[in-house]
Amino acid sequence: MGKSTGFMEFGRENNATVEPMHRIQNFNEFHSPLNMTERREQAARCMNCGVPFCQSAMKLNGMVSGCPLHNLIPEWNDELYNGHFEHALNRLLKTNNFPEFTGRVCPALCEAACTCGLNDKPVTVHDNELAIIEYGFANGCMEPKPPMLRTGKKVAVIGSGPSGLACADMLNKRGHNVTVFEREDRPGGLLMYGIPNMKLDKSVVLRRIRLMEKEGVEFRTGCNVGQDISAKDLMSEYNAVVLCCGASQPRDLNIEGRELSGVHFAVDFLKSTTKALLNGEYESGNYINAKDKNVIVIGGGDTGNDCVGTCMRHGSKSVTQLEMMPKRPDERTPDNAWPQWPRVCKTDYGQQEAAAVFGHDPRVYQTTVKRLIGNEQGELKAAELIKLEPKKDEASGRTIMTPVDGSEYTVDCDMLLIAAGFTGAQKYVTEAFGVELNARTNVATEPEKYKASAEKVFTAGDMHRGQSLVVWAISEGRACAREVDEYLMRYTNMI
Repeated sequence: MGKSTGFMEFGRENNATVEPMHRIQNFNEFHSPLNMTERREQAARCMNCGVPFCQSAMKLNGMVSGCPLHNLIPEWNDELYNGHFEHALNRLLKTNNFPEFTGRVCPALCEAACTCGLNDKPVTVHDNELAIIEYGFANGCMEPKPPMLRTGKKVAVIGSGPSGLACADMLNKRGHNVTVFEREDRPGGLLMYGIPNMKLDKSVVLRRIRLMEKEGVEFRTGCNVGQDISAKDLMSEYNAVVLCCGASQPRDLNIEGRELSGVHFAVDFLKSTTKALLNGEYESGNYINAKDKNVIVIGGGDTGNDCVGTCMRHGSKSVTQLEMMPKRPDERTPDNAWPQWPRVCKTDYGQQEAAAVFGHDPRVYQTTVKRLIGNEQGELKAAELIKLEPKKDEASGRTIMTPVDGSEYTVDCDMLLIAAGFTGAQKYVTEAFGVELNARTNVATEPEKYKASAEKVFTAGDMHRGQSLVVWAISEGRACAREVDEYLMRYTNMI
């Protein structure tokens, strides 16, 4: 513990944030870091608890609290406070392959479990982590370190999202020859095309990809395994295959008017904007453009919020975000005590921006779309909404959201974005490798294991656990790599 009284001397100070009306003028990241003196003061607030819940990842009341990667948070906060930046970096990289990703997009399960947050504001673990890794990149600490010896074993990783990258990184460091196959034109998976630039600038993703390439990982883009490349060929060429293709089957709507033009899946909407930015074609407007349109976003999660933020940068006429569930409380309730994950209402960056522009929160709770209304040209022009109320299902005992008779009303709508989550892995991949699926249409494995039903086939990430967080994907990729290594070598020295 670097400073025993730090949590009493220093208050929490977050990274500075560009005001909403200014940041919506571009797609730049909008948080600026503290200087290193201020950052060390924030690290001094870490209490080095006897039981550091921040790194525990314990399941409490149905939700995980603490870091799934078991980051050694008190250790690297101590090193950071004492100015031992390279030591802090070494401790951070021991458990997390990509702190530059989690330091930007993770919702900070660690901070929710921080003991300092019990009676005060939690330690800025999220921002400290980002400061450490960016120091590493800026000061020549993140140089390529290819393995000194190769095992001669070949591994194919299908999908280059966070789980695929983590698995590939671990296996390459072990000395295996790793090839990552990505169906898109650029590697990164959801890091590249599922998360907008203002949350995760794509130069950050490409910086890591280039480092991995220099360390020996091969990336093959534009390769759609199961269509462009057969599973049979991969199985014959590689000693192991890891499926990290994500839960990329979006949940659709089964309502009247679904076929109208102007209805899009959120992932297609976000991807089109990112591609236009990367290709220098944004000013052309030749993408799924929400400019001057009345937009409805279905879904209240992170992806829905990203859609709202992107619409604000496009210049939408109006944005409404529909949430089926009731609004969560603004403060913890007695049955949701620390160190549980706080089930409270969170207002994210996109909602803040919409409120700044339109004067009100874009979210409408306990509401869904009943039907869509178009013109003679088949273009979406309006949506009929209906209110919902919670009712207990007698058969299952579960509470379900039920339409309220007579509560329908119609609003203008030129674009509808479906951000209602994902239903599981895409069938053409799972069928190509002949792997069994579980009831949630994810690739089936034994509990806490990553070996699929087909010989020498493994899986990790959302394709294995279902739609989840980047930090969980990295955790799964690391754990899967250990299992693959043991399969290939009959033992493993991975930690």
